[in-house]
Amino acid sequence: MVLKVFFPQCCNRADSGLLVGRWISGHDSAVVLAVIHYPFIPGQVKQYVQQMKDQSGGELSVLGSWSLPKDGQEGMESFLRDLSTIFPQERWLQINRELGKTGFTCQVLQRDQNGKVIQREMKKKVEGGDEEEQEEQEEEEKVIFVHYEQKKVMFSQLHPVENGVPDPKTDPPSELRQMFQSVAGSAPLFFLDRYDDGPLKSTHWQSDGREASILVELLKQASVPLCMLLSWLLSIWTWISNARIFSLFPLRFLSSKLSTCVQLSYRTEHMRTLSSAKPAAGHTHFIRKANMVVSFLVDVSLGMLLMWWLYRDDHISMLANTLVPAADHVAKELEELLQWLMGAPAGLKMNRALDQVLGRFFLYHIHLWISYIHLMSPFIEGILWYGGLSACFGLTFALSLLSDMVALLTFHIYCFYVYGARLYCLKIYGLASLWRLFRGKKWNVLRQRVDSCSYDLDQLFIGTLLFTVLLFLLPTTALYYLVFTLLRLVVVLFQGVIHLSVDFINSFPLFAVGLRLTRSHRLAEGVKFRVLCEEPGTALHLLMEINPLKCSTVVQNYRTPTYSCYPKDSWAALIKKLFVGELIYPWRHKTTKMD
Repeated sequence: MVLKVFFPQCCNRADSGLLVGRWISGHDSAVVLAVIHYPFIPGQVKQYVQQMKDQSGGELSVLGSWSLPKDGQEGMESFLRDLSTIFPQERWLQINRELGKTGFTCQVLQRDQNGKVIQREMKKKVEGGDEEEQEEQEEEEKVIFVHYEQKKVMFSQLHPVENGVPDPKTDPPSELRQMFQSVAGSAPLFFLDRYDDGPLKSTHWQSDGREASILVELLKQASVPLCMLLSWLLSIWTWISNARIFSLFPLRFLSSKLSTCVQLSYRTEHMRTLSSAKPAAGHTHFIRKANMVVSFLVDVSLGMLLMWWLYRDDHISMLANTLVPAADHVAKELEELLQWLMGAPAGLKMNRALDQVLGRFFLYHIHLWISYIHLMSPFIEGILWYGGLSACFGLTFALSLLSDMVALLTFHIYCFYVYGARLYCLKIYGLASLWRLFRGKKWNVLRQRVDSCSYDLDQLFIGTLLFTVLLFLLPTTALYYLVFTLLRLVVVLFQGVIHLSVDFINSFPLFAVGLRLTRSHRLAEGVKFRVLCEEPGTALHLLMEINPLKCSTVVQNYRTPTYSCYPKDSWAALIKKLFVGELIYPWRHKTTKMD
């Protein structure tokens, strides 16, 4: 059996003393966490280990002794070996390092049933017996040292993250995961540094002084009153939003359709999560809360930058003066398009009566829209000026407001599309129903299937007349439907790009990606080993290095849950909807929440 000892690199040159750590349950492995220096009093060491065990809530014990000979400490090795009687353990590790050598030697002292200490040598010759027993005996006494960087393992999170408490019987944690958890759960042990006045001195990754940041401590102190203020403001906002007037049908319907209201409710939910007094439930929840904070700060920064550009050099007046001529130009182009459709578009022979009716109907709507734009032209600059102030809440609010303004400015195109789609859909379903009539079939509404049916002569005659009329009117309707569907798709595509940008800012895990780029060891996908030292007469030494998580996996795991702005249907379903004339809407679904 191979005994693996996880040894911190910071303790390679520590003074002689006792090894403090824990044995990994279910595996023949030990994790060394610190070295308590000589001189010490064994009673104080026992009291200190018990105190650290109570604070950390995990197993902690004295694993053995560490000997690094120095001048005047010739009998230190035998003294430390005799301490195994004071600290009773099933196995006692006696690790020695000689001057001028990189590797260690290890002796394992075990106790028999009578409590007597038995020494296991690294190599033991067997007199007699076959070669298989000798190889088996040598295999049982092999020791491997795995050196790890304690600071990186301390702050690292091994993936995939275990969100629940696994059952040790059905799903026992792996040896590597237990090792990471042992180091991460021993934070109280690393508070003892060389500047403490206590009777014990130890070596670990913080033995030269605790790492801390004054800025971080100040932020921690300031976060408490800030969260209280934010909770108070959110309570007021929740009371206002829950007023009875906002539950009326028109306001409730508009709030569910406007992108600005959806973004406002989304940010309110974020602020409520951040201002909660409950601590993060786990590593994933903590990273996501940090992502929310960074996303909010970046969003507000970009919004303030947009405000600075809008209100500098009077860009809002320039936009207002450009908007009305642009709307007139779009209306003029639509008029020319309708005049082209009312003639002989691309040499196609259309039904002239239906063509004239549809063309004049749409031209009337365009004239109404032009009158509406000119009526609103004196107020457009004021609307843009006050609308630009929404950028102080973040760039996502400005983009959502832009999406709503595009929806209002292109409302006539939406009306044209709805008229054409409904008329086209009516004819398609009418032709399909009459086609079933010719085949002696009908659609069973209750059972949602096609059943056989017998028709008399009058029904077949009327069905033939209606089928002929709808079939010859279909090309004219289909042409208008095709043109206005293309215009509608352009608007939907533009709004889809805006919604994708808002969703990207809201959900992209900036903190997690920044953590992956700057401190890749914090997000570990696994580990790799390489041979550090293999000297004759010493054990095998391996160096454990952390493999960072892939950036794509970081984005996938720590993406903030957000309302989906992607199409719910596949491309095949979308093409089917377009073919039969069903309505398509922008890619914003408030009720669909993606994780």
